[in-house]
Amino acid sequence: MSTDQENVAADVAGQIRGWFLGRLPDGWFTGEPEVIVDREEITVIGELPPVKAADQEAAAGDGDDAARTEADARAAGRSRRFREETRETRIGIAREAEHRFGRKVSWGVVSEDRKVMFTTLSIPVMTRLRQAERRVLDTLVEAGVARSRSDALAWCVRLVGEHEDSWLSALRDALRQVEQVRAEGPRS
Repeated sequence: MSTDQENVAADVAGQIRGWFLGRLPDGWFTGEPEVIVDREEITVIGELPPVKAADQEAAAGDGDDAARTEADARAAGRSRRFREETRETRIGIAREAEHRFGRKVSWGVVSEDRKVMFTTLSIPVMTRLRQAERRVLDTLVEAGVARSRSDALAWCVRLVGEHEDSWLSALRDALRQVEQVRAEGPRS
């Protein structure tokens, strides 16, 4: 992506983020929600207010399995409650945004340090893989890790994203620097 294209994408993402920050009702989230934008989708993820202090102390416990199970259940319940209570308003906001920005809107929350996504978009991606790469996908399918090659590829991408986040961030920063240097270079 050229620097000009990158700047346009950043401007559009900033415009979308600003619109959502202005449009979302006060009190839904603690702080500003994360607004992630790509070519097809806008994802809004906000952190729900914490539970009462007494409940937090009880949940913290000594880190045993029962306390973790209770915290997971509480996060799932609070996320579900938020989803149900805000459904109509979220749908209205999503429709406005989809009309205005030409992208689908996905929603999620963070509760008790657990992220719960309500809606997400699945976009087909075309790729060309050599035999060795296809064999990796086929092994995942045969082992029951994935239902299909497509599912196996998505699993691989999620795994890399989860475990190499800092490396991917550094790579994105390096690409931005390369584009900046190219833009500052001599014109032919």
